[in-house]
Amino acid sequence: MTGTTTERRPVSVMIFTLDEEIHLPSCLEALSWCDDVIVVDSFSRDRTEQLSREGGARFFQNAFTGFGSQRNWALDHTSPKHDWILVLDADERVTPELATEMGEVLAGDTANVGAYRLKRRFYMWGRWLRHSSLYPSWVVRLIHKDRVRYVDRGHAETQEVQGRTLELQHDLIDENLRGVDEWFARQNRYARKEADYELAHSARHAELAGLLSLDPLRRRQALRRLAYDLPFRPFFFFVYSYFIRGGFRDGRDGLVFCAMKALYQGMIVVKKYDARKSYALMDPDSGRR
Repeated sequence: MTGTTTERRPVSVMIFTLDEEIHLPSCLEALSWCDDVIVVDSFSRDRTEQLSREGGARFFQNAFTGFGSQRNWALDHTSPKHDWILVLDADERVTPELATEMGEVLAGDTANVGAYRLKRRFYMWGRWLRHSSLYPSWVVRLIHKDRVRYVDRGHAETQEVQGRTLELQHDLIDENLRGVDEWFARQNRYARKEADYELAHSARHAELAGLLSLDPLRRRQALRRLAYDLPFRPFFFFVYSYFIRGGFRDGRDGLVFCAMKALYQGMIVVKKYDARKSYALMDPDSGRR
């Protein structure tokens, strides 16, 4: 791996992949500071393995059943060199500023810390969609390998953290290079998992304490629960993202992306409806129509 940031940090990096030859080179290029890069692949059919090995990464494969279970498998089977692990997707890049900050933070007292969350900066069509992507979007990505376990949650995952979760100040770059066809194909898969999760947890209502929490991850989860059975959900999401959160400031790109995200919300609604109707057909006495 090449790059300008050569000072080593006490961090292993795990990159999770599936057919990521388009994104993987830039992800690896930004990790010259890391002496333990681990790629955990879900049996790609492109050059992901070749690029990983050429880039100096240790390469593993495991059948994908969920983001949480895949991360737990990686923690258990790849023998990370360092106690602290940065979790990445292949379309994400670490900036030199973020790499430096991680080194500085981990040089201090982390005895009571289980994880760090950071802001993800989403790029599409060659630009940062600051407002329409609802920035800042906080994600837990720097974890202690013995203090975090994952749980599948819909299409994504959540973390069970032993110890405090603190914040890093510098952003992680997330850039989509595949275009809208692949984006919609991926959202279609995600919508099915999200619909199944919401149906299984529909009785759980958003807590007021969660909506008012200072923890951005807890607040986001509470907002999601509030939206589970919200009438005209795609419409309200578009209003929220485009007008309230300022997606219009991103120009035409912002308009299109907010519409895309609203369509994703509509996909979840349709798949929940379909699942309920299918269940009613299989069990006419269920009353779920």
